[in-house]
Amino acid sequence: MKLKLSIILIATIFLGCKSSQNKTAYDGKSGATKIVNILHYPQEKHLKNIKQITFGGDNAEAYWSFDNTKLTFQANTKAWGMECDQIFTMHIDEDLSKGQIPQMISTGAGRTTCSYFLPGDSTIIYSSTHLADKACPPVPKKEDYGNKYIWPVYKGFDIFVADTKGNQLKQLSFEPGYDAEPTVSPKGDKIVFTSTRTGDLELFTMNIDGSNVKQVTFELGYDGGAFFSPDGTKLIFRSSRPKTEEEIKEYKDLLAVGLVQPTNMELYTCNVDGSKLTKITNLGSANWAPFFHPSGKKVIFSSNHKTKSSFNLFMINVDGTGLEQITWDTVFDAFPMFSPDGKNIIFSSNRNNNGTRDTNLFIADWVD
Repeated sequence: MKLKLSIILIATIFLGCKSSQNKTAYDGKSGATKIVNILHYPQEKHLKNIKQITFGGDNAEAYWSFDNTKLTFQANTKAWGMECDQIFTMHIDEDLSKGQIPQMISTGAGRTTCSYFLPGDSTIIYSSTHLADKACPPVPKKEDYGNKYIWPVYKGFDIFVADTKGNQLKQLSFEPGYDAEPTVSPKGDKIVFTSTRTGDLELFTMNIDGSNVKQVTFELGYDGGAFFSPDGTKLIFRSSRPKTEEEIKEYKDLLAVGLVQPTNMELYTCNVDGSKLTKITNLGSANWAPFFHPSGKKVIFSSNHKTKSSFNLFMINVDGTGLEQITWDTVFDAFPMFSPDGKNIIFSSNRNNNGTRDTNLFIADWVD
């Protein structure tokens, strides 16, 4: 599940457009940063030939097919007649610049998140609330919770499989509560997902057909956004770990009403069975959307630890050393994913959006 509220929060802070140069301007009255229309910042040495592939709305969590040619992603675009996120698929060379609507995978009802290609690239796994309610679930108001930065965890989410034409094929999760955030091993044998079936937000794995469900994490706190290593033996994920009595009470109280506060998360790795759990960041703030580098020795992720008002991509070795900044945006960069062949990367960004709240998808050649 993406931190959609992060996008909204940052988009409301950064307003307007100054120029096509690598500069920002500050409004002395409001303190807002005016967004610069730029595709590629000079410091972004690992990115080459950046191409924007969506053009308006809220587009995020784009993930590659096994054959490197297609994407699945979630979008909320009013021009496409949508009220909340639905799942779409497209070829990486498909042109959406003139408002074309790509193939919808989900039902068009409820709210969806977290889609991923299954082996063979003819089917896609995703999460949806459409069985619980065909309407979009309500978005909680921060003012009702002391203006805390909160994120809904809808209990109506379950995990489904559809084909690339949008035919609904199978339901994989049936437990009460939140079942979402599924991703697939490069080996094609397992799915990892997050569930509240134990009363907490824990990671689980299951076989591709939904069988053989096993719990992976067991500590109090939100464990989610997990991805497999390139060899399918390890997991990388984001986690909150409340420690003090006050933190634990706040976490439990929010979770009881289907909410989490994702402002303090660090990254962890473990073996697929949950053994050798290792914390690899200690940066503070929100560190999330991790994905393994093709080598399996590094992890790319999104973080606002350096500048609270913006999220950028960073890379770190799996032993926690060698932190390196990858993108230098003034607003929001997240959801990085390397193509299976390691040649390209896709990410979501508020860059080049003409001062709007639009979040779009960008593909770039990766340069090690």
